[in-house]
Amino acid sequence: MESKILPSLGFGYHALVLGASGGIGSAFLSAFEDDPACARATGLSRRDDGLDVTNEASVTAAAQRLEGEGFRFDAIICATGALTIDGVGPEKSIRAIEADAMAAQFALNAIGPALVLKHFTGLLHRDRRSLMAFLSARVGSIGDNRLGGWISYRASKAALNQIVRTSAIEIARTRPQALVAALHPGTVATALSDRFSAGHDRLTPDDSVRRMLAVLDGLDPTGSGGFYAYDGQIIPW
Repeated sequence: MESKILPSLGFGYHALVLGASGGIGSAFLSAFEDDPACARATGLSRRDDGLDVTNEASVTAAAQRLEGEGFRFDAIICATGALTIDGVGPEKSIRAIEADAMAAQFALNAIGPALVLKHFTGLLHRDRRSLMAFLSARVGSIGDNRLGGWISYRASKAALNQIVRTSAIEIARTRPQALVAALHPGTVATALSDRFSAGHDRLTPDDSVRRMLAVLDGLDPTGSGGFYAYDGQIIPW
């Protein structure tokens, strides 16, 4: 039976979603659970499993637990991240920068995914196609920045993009069939975007996820390390 969402992985693939309790993460997990070709869909989150990507001991423990249970994955989705942290939202000007708030953005949106790459890459298959994707944001594009503002969030996502790009080059040396990508989900109807979406059309989480999975499915390893929008557009760095 062919997959409804990731035909390139074939039948019986295993998928893992980190950040599975969030609006987009839960939609990813549901898509895998509803796919008859997915043999096992595993979700981890801070709310349900205590996974805290800003704490390396937590990330290590989660990866080691899956490793100990003999898990290997064909698809790993990192859907962690936040725009507002501890009640502090994106800055409107340089004067609004706060060191602690900026550090929190980098800890969650950049360092967290870097720790995921460090500890979870070993759970990808070595001998066949595998996918590893990270939720980024178009506002993390330096080349596409025309409005300014949101400095900490923009910078943390730009850092994430560099982390993904650099890691993809290294991963290709031992897993040449792997595809590692940064994905822009669009403006999605979740709690993250509620305060900032006035006047903007929003995708449902399910629609955004369906489109992002289609983008991943259509890429081959030569596209690894890229930054892609939900509609397949390559986003400038």
